Amino acid sequence: MNQDKGEKYKDAYVVDGKLALPYQYFAGTVGSKFLIALRDKREILGVRCDTCGKVYVPPRQVCEKDFEDLGDKWVMLGNTGVVTNFTIVHKDDKHRPRKAPYILAMIKLDGADTAIPHVLEMVQPENVEIGMEVKAVFSSEPTNTILDIDHFEPVL
Repeated sequence: MNQDKGEKYKDAYVVDGKLALPYQYFAGTVGSKFLIALRDKREILGVRCDTCGKVYVPPRQVCEKDFEDLGDKWVMLGNTGVVTNFTIVHKDDKHRPRKAPYILAMIKLDGADTAIPHVLEMVQPENVEIGMEVKAVFSSEPTNTILDIDHFEPVL
């Protein structure tokens, strides 16, 4: 950067550069239990609010409606659900789970009241439909992330 940019930099020496900041994220007790069940048991867990009955996946600590603590109200869900919405991802990014193009769908699992975004494979974009029944396909190797569900695919 040119150091004679006026008053803005008169008392500072500015060095252009890039800074990478490695970090760790703690998923919390609720998120950790969800991810461990995916990784170790290939089970998809949600949490149910006793007050309103809503089942959240991915699970959360507190009900958005009743503010009830959900941390110990676990329910096991099946590996099937329906597509509630979808988009086609056309732009590559190193932080995305697949090379473009791919389908990113909102999946409402059977027994859940909320949908999770995930990759949908084994179907052409022009054949995806809202309400399409899909099933989870688990990763062959653990990732310790939501990508322990490798993708969803149509139920045949």
